[in-house]
Amino acid sequence: MRLYTRTGDKGKTSIIGGRVDKDDWRVEAYGTVDEANCFVGQAMAELDPQLFKDVLADLEKVQHELFDCGGDLATVSGARGWKLQPEAVEELEKRIDEYIQEAPKLERFILPGGSKASSSIHIARTVTRRAERLVVKLMKAEEDIHPVTLQYLNRLSDFFFALARVINARLGVKDVEYVRSAKVFREGKRLEDQQ
Repeated sequence: MRLYTRTGDKGKTSIIGGRVDKDDWRVEAYGTVDEANCFVGQAMAELDPQLFKDVLADLEKVQHELFDCGGDLATVSGARGWKLQPEAVEELEKRIDEYIQEAPKLERFILPGGSKASSSIHIARTVTRRAERLVVKLMKAEEDIHPVTLQYLNRLSDFFFALARVINARLGVKDVEYVRSAKVFREGKRLEDQQ
Protein backbone atom coordinates (compact mmCIF):
# COMPACT_ATOMS: atom_id res chain seq x y z
CA MET A 1 0.00 0.00 0.00
CA ARG A 2 1.29 3.45 -0.92
CA LEU A 3 0.60 6.42 1.36
CA TYR A 4 1.07 8.98 -1.38
CA THR A 5 -1.16 9.32 -4.45
CA ARG A 6 0.30 12.44 -6.14
CA THR A 7 -3.28 13.54 -6.89
CA GLY A 8 -2.95 16.51 -4.53
CA ASP A 9 0.22 17.91 -6.02
CA LYS A 10 -1.66 20.70 -7.80
CA GLY A 11 -3.51 21.99 -4.71
CA LYS A 12 -6.71 19.94 -4.99
CA THR A 13 -8.00 17.19 -2.74
CA SER A 14 -10.81 14.66 -2.90
CA ILE A 15 -13.81 14.83 -0.61
CA ILE A 16 -16.78 12.47 -0.55
CA GLY A 17 -18.73 13.53 -3.63
CA GLY A 18 -16.20 15.77 -5.36
CA ARG A 19 -12.86 17.60 -5.40
CA VAL A 20 -12.01 20.95 -3.84
CA ASP A 21 -9.02 23.23 -3.32
CA LYS A 22 -6.87 22.26 -0.36
CA ASP A 23 -7.54 25.64 1.28
CA ASP A 24 -11.32 25.25 0.99
CA TRP A 25 -13.14 26.07 4.25
CA ARG A 26 -14.51 22.53 4.29
CA VAL A 27 -10.97 21.13 4.27
CA GLU A 28 -9.96 23.64 6.96
CA ALA A 29 -12.88 22.47 9.10
CA TYR A 30 -12.25 18.74 8.92
CA GLY A 31 -8.50 19.30 9.20
CA THR A 32 -9.09 21.22 12.42
CA VAL A 33 -11.27 18.39 13.74
CA ASP A 34 -8.38 16.02 12.98
CA GLU A 35 -6.01 18.34 14.86
CA ALA A 36 -8.26 18.25 17.93
CA ASN A 37 -8.36 14.46 17.70
CA CYS A 38 -4.56 14.34 17.78
CA PHE A 39 -4.46 16.29 21.04
CA VAL A 40 -7.03 13.88 22.49
CA GLY A 41 -4.68 11.04 21.56
CA GLN A 42 -1.79 12.85 23.22
CA ALA A 43 -3.80 13.28 26.42
CA MET A 44 -4.74 9.60 26.39
CA ALA A 45 -1.07 8.62 26.16
CA GLU A 46 -0.40 10.70 29.29
CA LEU A 47 -3.16 9.19 31.47
CA ASP A 48 -2.70 6.34 33.95
CA PRO A 49 -4.95 3.48 32.74
CA GLN A 50 -5.95 2.50 36.28
CA LEU A 51 -6.85 5.94 37.61
CA PHE A 52 -8.48 7.09 34.37
CA LYS A 53 -10.14 3.95 33.00
CA ASP A 54 -13.50 5.73 32.59
CA VAL A 55 -11.89 8.85 31.09
CA LEU A 56 -9.92 6.79 28.58
CA ALA A 57 -13.11 4.98 27.51
CA ASP A 58 -14.85 8.35 27.06
CA LEU A 59 -11.94 9.77 25.06
CA GLU A 60 -11.72 6.74 22.78
CA LYS A 61 -15.43 7.16 22.05
CA VAL A 62 -14.84 10.85 21.34
CA GLN A 63 -12.01 9.97 18.94
CA HIS A 64 -14.39 7.79 16.91
CA GLU A 65 -17.01 10.53 16.94
CA LEU A 66 -14.44 13.09 15.77
CA PHE A 67 -13.68 10.81 12.83
CA ASP A 68 -17.44 10.70 12.11
CA CYS A 69 -17.57 14.48 12.40
CA GLY A 70 -14.63 14.91 10.02
CA GLY A 71 -16.18 12.46 7.58
CA ASP A 72 -19.45 14.38 7.60
CA LEU A 73 -17.59 17.65 7.01
CA ALA A 74 -15.77 16.01 4.09
CA THR A 75 -19.04 14.94 2.49
CA VAL A 76 -20.96 16.83 -0.17
CA SER A 77 -24.67 16.71 0.63
CA GLY A 78 -26.36 13.67 -0.86
CA ALA A 79 -23.12 11.74 -1.44
CA ARG A 80 -23.94 9.47 1.52
CA GLY A 81 -25.78 9.57 4.82
CA TRP A 82 -24.45 11.40 7.86
CA LYS A 83 -22.43 9.40 10.40
CA LEU A 84 -22.61 11.55 13.53
CA GLN A 85 -25.85 10.91 15.43
CA PRO A 86 -27.78 13.21 17.83
CA GLU A 87 -27.26 10.65 20.60
CA ALA A 88 -23.58 11.62 20.65
CA VAL A 89 -24.55 15.14 21.77
CA GLU A 90 -26.87 13.78 24.46
CA GLU A 91 -24.13 11.47 25.77
CA LEU A 92 -21.67 14.36 25.98
CA GLU A 93 -24.19 16.39 28.00
CA LYS A 94 -24.64 13.48 30.40
CA ARG A 95 -20.89 13.08 30.88
CA ILE A 96 -20.38 16.86 31.30
CA ASP A 97 -22.93 16.87 34.13
CA GLU A 98 -21.19 13.91 35.79
CA TYR A 99 -17.71 15.40 35.48
CA ILE A 100 -18.85 18.78 36.81
CA GLN A 101 -20.02 17.03 39.99
CA GLU A 102 -16.60 15.41 40.44
CA ALA A 103 -14.48 18.53 39.94
CA PRO A 104 -14.01 21.12 42.71
CA LYS A 105 -16.50 23.99 42.75
CA LEU A 106 -15.60 26.78 40.39
CA GLU A 107 -16.42 30.49 40.66
CA ARG A 108 -13.84 32.17 38.42
CA PHE A 109 -12.18 31.54 35.09
CA ILE A 110 -9.12 29.31 35.33
CA LEU A 111 -5.83 29.30 33.49
CA PRO A 112 -5.47 26.33 31.13
CA GLY A 113 -2.85 23.90 32.36
CA GLY A 114 -1.96 21.90 35.40
CA SER A 115 -0.99 18.34 34.51
CA LYS A 116 0.30 17.35 31.06
CA ALA A 117 -2.89 15.48 30.19
CA SER A 118 -5.10 18.33 31.34
CA SER A 119 -3.03 20.75 29.25
CA SER A 120 -3.48 18.53 26.18
CA ILE A 121 -7.24 18.45 26.77
CA HIS A 122 -7.31 22.25 27.08
CA ILE A 123 -5.54 22.46 23.71
CA ALA A 124 -8.09 20.04 22.24
CA ARG A 125 -10.80 22.32 23.69
CA THR A 126 -9.49 25.44 21.95
CA VAL A 127 -8.90 23.61 18.66
CA THR A 128 -12.48 22.30 18.88
CA ARG A 129 -13.71 25.87 19.31
CA ARG A 130 -11.79 26.84 16.16
CA ALA A 131 -13.41 23.92 14.30
CA GLU A 132 -16.80 25.14 15.51
CA ARG A 133 -16.10 28.64 14.14
CA LEU A 134 -15.09 27.15 10.79
CA VAL A 135 -18.33 25.15 10.62
CA VAL A 136 -20.28 28.36 11.26
CA LYS A 137 -18.35 29.99 8.41
CA LEU A 138 -19.31 27.08 6.13
CA MET A 139 -22.95 27.39 7.13
CA LYS A 140 -22.89 31.13 6.42
CA ALA A 141 -21.53 30.31 2.96
CA GLU A 142 -24.70 28.21 2.55
CA GLU A 143 -22.80 24.94 2.47
CA ASP A 144 -24.99 21.99 3.41
CA ILE A 145 -23.57 20.90 6.76
CA HIS A 146 -24.98 18.18 9.00
CA PRO A 147 -26.64 20.18 11.84
CA VAL A 148 -25.49 17.73 14.51
CA THR A 149 -21.88 18.60 13.67
CA LEU A 150 -22.15 22.13 15.08
CA GLN A 151 -24.04 20.95 18.17
CA TYR A 152 -21.48 18.22 18.79
CA LEU A 153 -18.46 20.52 18.51
CA ASN A 154 -20.11 23.04 20.82
CA ARG A 155 -20.76 20.43 23.51
CA LEU A 156 -17.39 18.77 22.99
CA SER A 157 -15.47 21.90 23.96
CA ASP A 158 -17.54 22.09 27.17
CA PHE A 159 -16.86 18.40 27.76
CA PHE A 160 -13.12 19.01 27.38
CA PHE A 161 -13.25 21.89 29.87
CA ALA A 162 -15.01 19.74 32.48
CA LEU A 163 -12.70 16.80 31.79
CA ALA A 164 -9.50 18.86 32.07
CA ARG A 165 -10.58 19.91 35.55
CA VAL A 166 -11.39 16.33 36.58
CA ILE A 167 -7.99 15.13 35.37
CA ASN A 168 -6.26 17.75 37.50
CA ALA A 169 -8.48 16.96 40.48
CA ARG A 170 -7.74 13.22 40.36
CA LEU A 171 -4.03 13.96 40.14
CA GLY A 172 -4.20 16.39 43.06
CA VAL A 173 -3.27 19.35 40.87
CA LYS A 174 -5.15 22.51 41.75
CA ASP A 175 -6.59 24.68 38.98
CA VAL A 176 -5.14 28.18 38.96
CA GLU A 177 -7.81 30.88 38.96
CA TYR A 178 -7.42 33.84 36.66
CA VAL A 179 -6.60 36.53 39.22
CA ARG A 180 -8.54 39.35 37.54
CA SER A 181 -11.66 37.28 36.96
CA ALA A 182 -14.95 38.27 38.51
CA LYS A 183 -17.13 35.48 39.87
CA VAL A 184 -18.63 34.07 36.66
CA PHE A 185 -19.74 30.59 37.72
CA ARG A 186 -22.33 29.43 40.24
CA GLU A 187 -22.97 25.73 40.92
CA GLY A 188 -20.77 24.84 37.95
CA LYS A 189 -22.62 27.04 35.43
CA ARG A 190 -21.92 30.42 33.91
CA LEU A 191 -23.87 33.18 35.71
CA GLU A 192 -25.38 34.54 32.49
CA ASP A 193 -26.72 31.04 31.71
CA GLN A 194 -28.81 31.20 34.91
CA GLN A 195 -30.40 34.61 34.37
